[in-house]
Amino acid sequence: MEDRDVSQGKGMKTVRHGFPYQPTALAFDPVQKILAIGTRTGAIRILGRPGVDCYCQHESGAAVLQLQFLINEGALVSASSDETLHLWNLRQKRPAILHSLKFNRERITYCHLPFQSKWLYVGTERGNTHIVNIESFILSGYVIMWNKAIELSTKTHPGPVVHLSDSPRDEGKLLIGYENGTVVLWDLKSKRAELRVYYDEAIHSIDWHHEGKQFMCSHSDGSLTLWNLKSPSRPFQTTIPHGKSQRDGRKPESCKPILKAEYKTCRNSEPFIIFSGGLAYDKACRRPSLTIMHGKSITVLEMDHPIVEFLTLCETPYPNEFQEPYAVVVLLEKDLIVVDLTQSNFPIFENPYPMDIHESPVTCTAYFADCPPDLILVLYSIGVKHKKQGYSNKEWPVSGGTWNIGAQTYPEIIITGHADGSIKFWDASAITLQMLYKLKTSKVFEKQKIGDGKQTSEIVEEDPYAVQMIYWCPESRIFCVAGVSAYVIVYKFSRHEITTEIVSLEVRLQYDVEDIITPEPETIPPFPDPSSQLPSSKSLSGSTSTVASEGMTKDSIPCLSVKTRPVRMPPGYQAELVVQLVWVDGEPPQQITSLTVSSAYGIVAFGNCNGLAVVDFMQKTVLLSMGTIDLYRSSDPYQRQPRSPRKNKQFIADNFCMRGLSNFYPDLTKRIRTSYQSMTELTDSPVPLELERCKSPTSDHVNGHCTSPTSQSCSSGKRLSSADVSKVNRWGPGRPPFRKAQSAACMEVSLPVTTEESRENSYNRSRSSSISSIDKDSKEAITALYFMESFARKNDMTISPCLWVGTSLGVVLMISFNLPSTDEQRYTEPVLVSPSGTLLTLKGAVLTFSCMDRLGGLMHPPYEVWRDPNSVDDNEKGRKRKLVMNSPSTSQEMGDHQYAVVCSEKQAKVFSLPSQTCLYVHNITETSFILQAAVVVMCNSACLACFCANGHIMIMSLPSLRPMLDVNYLPLTDMRIARTFCFTNEGQALYLVSPTEIQRLTYSQEMCDNLQDMLGELFTPVETPEAQNRGFLKGLFGGSGQTFDREELFGEASAGKASKSLAQHIPGSGGIEGVKGAAGGVMGELTRARIALDERGQRLGELEEKTAGMMTSAEAFSKHAHELMLKYKDKKWYQF
Repeated sequence: MEDRDVSQGKGMKTVRHGFPYQPTALAFDPVQKILAIGTRTGAIRILGRPGVDCYCQHESGAAVLQLQFLINEGALVSASSDETLHLWNLRQKRPAILHSLKFNRERITYCHLPFQSKWLYVGTERGNTHIVNIESFILSGYVIMWNKAIELSTKTHPGPVVHLSDSPRDEGKLLIGYENGTVVLWDLKSKRAELRVYYDEAIHSIDWHHEGKQFMCSHSDGSLTLWNLKSPSRPFQTTIPHGKSQRDGRKPESCKPILKAEYKTCRNSEPFIIFSGGLAYDKACRRPSLTIMHGKSITVLEMDHPIVEFLTLCETPYPNEFQEPYAVVVLLEKDLIVVDLTQSNFPIFENPYPMDIHESPVTCTAYFADCPPDLILVLYSIGVKHKKQGYSNKEWPVSGGTWNIGAQTYPEIIITGHADGSIKFWDASAITLQMLYKLKTSKVFEKQKIGDGKQTSEIVEEDPYAVQMIYWCPESRIFCVAGVSAYVIVYKFSRHEITTEIVSLEVRLQYDVEDIITPEPETIPPFPDPSSQLPSSKSLSGSTSTVASEGMTKDSIPCLSVKTRPVRMPPGYQAELVVQLVWVDGEPPQQITSLTVSSAYGIVAFGNCNGLAVVDFMQKTVLLSMGTIDLYRSSDPYQRQPRSPRKNKQFIADNFCMRGLSNFYPDLTKRIRTSYQSMTELTDSPVPLELERCKSPTSDHVNGHCTSPTSQSCSSGKRLSSADVSKVNRWGPGRPPFRKAQSAACMEVSLPVTTEESRENSYNRSRSSSISSIDKDSKEAITALYFMESFARKNDMTISPCLWVGTSLGVVLMISFNLPSTDEQRYTEPVLVSPSGTLLTLKGAVLTFSCMDRLGGLMHPPYEVWRDPNSVDDNEKGRKRKLVMNSPSTSQEMGDHQYAVVCSEKQAKVFSLPSQTCLYVHNITETSFILQAAVVVMCNSACLACFCANGHIMIMSLPSLRPMLDVNYLPLTDMRIARTFCFTNEGQALYLVSPTEIQRLTYSQEMCDNLQDMLGELFTPVETPEAQNRGFLKGLFGGSGQTFDREELFGEASAGKASKSLAQHIPGSGGIEGVKGAAGGVMGELTRARIALDERGQRLGELEEKTAGMMTSAEAFSKHAHELMLKYKDKKWYQF
C-alpha cells in the first residue's frame, strides 16, 4: 500500500495549452508546414497538425524579436532582445539550443536567412550588417558598414536596418533597407553599393517582386511605393490605399503607418498586396485591420485585437518563382487567425488549437482524470451543435509534424470558469486539449439594465456573473456553480430540450451578536480609526452611501434577478435551481468560500464567512441556514468575543463587501494572499462596493433560522460575560482587541505590500488555530465541505448520511441527515438535519476531506447513477433512482471502520472513526501555508497531494502520511497560480501559468517515462520541392545568382575572422538535452542506441585515422631507410 509510482525527481511540466501570452514574432516553414510564435517572456510555441504543440523557453527570459526557420532543415533561429541569436534543434521532441551568439556592442534589429543558405544576414541598430555561419554559429569577417553603404555626401545616419533580403534574380545582391527611407542594393562580390534609393518617409518594410526587377516599400505616412531597379531616382508608383483623394490633384492625405506589406505574385491573376495598418486618421474608433488588395478590389478585414505580425503562406519556398499565395496567418495580441486567400470572400480557417481559453478571463479551474469514458463523446455531441459556421471548407494549412495518441488512454476533462459567467468543458486526454461544450450561466439571470435614474456603478458590477467555484460529479453529471455575486446554480444534464421556469430560493445567511456589550475604555485599547487605515470610504465604494436610492437600507434583496418567465433550455446542462444570498441590513452578501453537492442525497451545501446553508434541490427547500458559531452547539472550543460596536457602518460595508474581479487579478508583485493573523497587521486594499441593483420580487426567505426541527436560531448570539471581558488584558498595551480578520482560505484579499517586513509577516507568521487563542474575529468562515456515509458522533455504531464541515479556525464539524427511505417519500417527506458539534481540530483553515475504509482503500462519496430527467422514454422516466453508496463494512467486528483524512493549511491528520482517535499527524509546513490540497489516486492507491505557497509540491502516502515527494517546483509569484492550481488522479496537476495559457505537469514517474512517446514529432523527412525550369534564355540572361558562392565570399579564407569583442559564441546543450529528453520509452532506447553507434563509429573512425597515420609514417620510414641503403650501398668502409 505504501509503494507508489511517484517521480523521484522534479515535478515535470508536460504540455502547455492556450494562446502564447504577449506574442512578438511569427515564422513559418513552407515545406515542413510548421508555425513558430515568439513571446515577450522569451517563450517559443511551435505548432503543427492538431496534437503537435511544443513549448520551449529561453533561459534569459528576454523577449523574442524575430524567428527564422531553416526551411526543411529541422532548425530555427531566434533573435532575442538581449542581443543574442539562438539556433534551436527541432529534430527532437523537446527542442533545445545548439548554439548561441551574443552581440556585445550592437543591438539586433533584423535577420534574414536565404532559402538553402547557411549564411544568416543580421542587421543592427547602428546600421551595420553582419553575417553569421549557421553551422558553426561564428561571425564572418565580412561586414557591410553603414557608412560604406550610403553615399559619402550624406551627412546623416540612415538609422537602424529594418530590412534585409537577397535579390530573387541574383543572390549576389543584397537589398538593405534603413529606417530613414534609404534603400541600398549591395553587391556582395564587389563590396560596393550598386544602387541607392531615397524617400522622404520612414520605411517599415520591403518586399520583392519574384522577378527581382522591382520591389515595394511601406512607409510611415500610409503609402506604398514601387521601385524599379532601372530607374531608382524615384518610385514609378506611389499609392496611399486608404487616403482620401484631393480634388485639386494634390497628394492624398497621409494615413497611419503601414507597418508591414507583402507583395505576392500569381501566375493566373493579379498580384496580392497585403498590408497591416495604413488606415485614415479620421477613423479613430476603427479596429485594427488587415487590407488585401487584389487587382482593383480592396478588402479590409477588421480584427478584434491589435495585429502583432502576419505572414503570407505561398505554394513555393523559392523566391524567384510565382509565389501563388493561398493563406495569410495573422498573429494578434490575443488570437491567431488564418485567412483563406483562395476564396473571394476571404473566410477564415477553423482553428484546431485551443487558442480561446482566455475568451473571457479564467477565474477558476477543475481537472478530472480517469473520468467515465462516455462523457467526452456525450459532451462533444451536444457542443458540436453550437459551433460557429462560415469557416473555410479547406483543411488547416499548418499541418506539419506527426503525433500518436500514446499508451496513456484514460479520459481526462478540464473545466474552466470565466469572468462572463461561462463554463467550458475541455477534452484533455493524451496531453491534447479540445473544447467539448460551453455553458453560459448568465442566461438564468435577467440582463441588468442601465437607467431609471441610477448611476451605472450602482447597478452593474464589473463582472457580476464571474464564476468563483465549481463542483462536478462526473458519474451523476450533476454540476454546481458558485458565482461572485453570492449565488449557487445547480445543473442537471439532459439530451432533450425543455422550456420551463427557473426555480430560485433566497437565503439570509448572516452572523450577528445580540446585546453587544461595549467594552470599558480603560480595559480595552480603542479600536483604530477606519479613516487612518483606508484612504476614504468614498474611494472604496465609488459612492457615498450603502442605502438604496429611496433612502431605505437595502435588506433581503439578492444581487441579481433570476428570470421569472419560462426559459428555453437547449440539450446539455439545464438549470435545476438557483440559490441566492441576500443583503442584510445594508451589507452585501459575502462571497461563497466552499461548495459541495450530493446527487445521492439530493442536497447542495455552501458556506461563507458568515455561516452555512444546506439546500434540498429535489424538494427545492432550504434545510439549514446557520451562523458558523451556532453549528458548534455546546461544544465551541473557542472563547469568542462579540464584534465591536460599529463606529462607521460604511467602513464595515466597504471592508466586507463583495469582491469583484480586482481580486482575481491583483498586482503580481505587491499583493499576496495572507492569513487572518497577518491581516491584523495590514489593512485591506481598496475594493469596489456592491451597491444598488435592480430589485426583484423576493420570495419567502429563511430569516436566519433552520427549517429542521433539530436546529437552533441562527441569529441568537452569545452575551459577553464579565469574566470574558477581563481576559481581554492578554492583548497587552497598545494593541487593539477587535480586529477585522479572515482566513486566507475564506477570501483572497489583495494587500499592498510596501516593506520587506510586511511581506515576511504575510508569508511566515504562524496561522495556528490554538484552542486557547482569544485573538480571533467572531466571523469564522466555512472553508471545506464533504458529503459522506460516515459516523455522525463519537462511538456511533451505524453510519448515516453526513456532511463534514471545515472552518477557517481548523475545526471539523459534522452534520447528519435523516433521509426518507423510498423514492416517493424523498420528494414529499422532509429531510431532518442535525448538527452534531465539534469533532476534530487542526492548525490552520481546513482545506480538504477524504474517507478511507479500514483496509486503506479510498471511499468515494455516494452518487446517483445518471438518468435523463427529461427523457421521452416511459421506461426511463419510471426507472427508480440508482444509488452507489460505497459504504464501509458494517459487520459487528471490534474496532473502527473508517479513516477520516483531513488536511488544513498547516498540517494533515488521519482519524479513526467512530472513535475519533488521531492515528497519524504530519505538520506539513511551519513557515508557509498550503494553497491547494487534494486526495488523489495513483496506481490504484490513494495519496495526499499539497501545493504550498513557497512553491513546494508535496505528496504523502495514506493513511500513514509518510512524505514521498517534496519538490520546490514553482515559487508563488502570482495569485493566478494560487487560484487555479488543482490536482487530479494519476499524478497530474495544472494551473493557469498566464492569463491565456494552462500549464499541465506531472509528478508520476510512469507519466514521465511515457511522456516522450506521447509528444508530437516536429520534424518529418520531406523532400524539398524542385525548382521550376528557368528556361535557356532566363538561365543565360537572368543574372549570376546560380553561380554565386557564399562560402568563398564569407568564409574565413577570404573574409578573415571577425573581431572577438563584437560577438561571443556560446555552445548550447541541444545534443545532450536531446538525449536526456528522449531518455524514456522506446524512443529513448533507440536514441541511446543511435548515440552509442555514433560514438562507436567515431571511435572506429579515429582508430582508422590513427592506423592510416601509422601506415603513412611506416611507409615514410621505409622510404628513408631504402634511400639511405642505396646511398651507402657501393661505398667502401674507408669512404664513410
